[in-house]
Amino acid sequence: MSAAIPAEPWASSGTARKSEVTSMLKGKLIHPQLMAALSACGHGDKILIADGNYPLDSKTTDAELIYLGLTPGLPTVTDVLDAILSASNVEKAQVMTPGEGEAEPEIFDEFRKMLPGQELEKLGRYEFYDACCVPGVKVAISTGEKRTFANILITVGVA
Repeated sequence: MSAAIPAEPWASSGTARKSEVTSMLKGKLIHPQLMAALSACGHGDKILIADGNYPLDSKTTDAELIYLGLTPGLPTVTDVLDAILSASNVEKAQVMTPGEGEAEPEIFDEFRKMLPGQELEKLGRYEFYDACCVPGVKVAISTGEKRTFANILITVGVA
């Protein structure tokens, strides 16, 4: 006769309860799907981090889609960029700009602070959509970001 398997395997092993278990990871990036997708990226591959308004399904082609939006405003694009920067180098950054005569989005200053020495390549809305539909875009991440034009397409640099 075989022993019954406990519904909570940690209960009989003397280890902490599931609610008491903490992450074994030390870095900022702990999302398993995103970690796996980033580890498959090489030099020159691209990663889209999109605001909550971005039409991810229709404006990407072969990219792995990752939906992180938890609630309006969370996580922000800059939260996700910060986590990615803790795990990967960036050699290029492209942003979606508003129409002619409209003010530059405030988030661009945040991008510049997070990517020191990195020039933000500005693309119009439709140019940006086109840039996100090429085969080199490996990962497309949807966030809960509420700010408009808070989209960034980063190119993975060498380690």
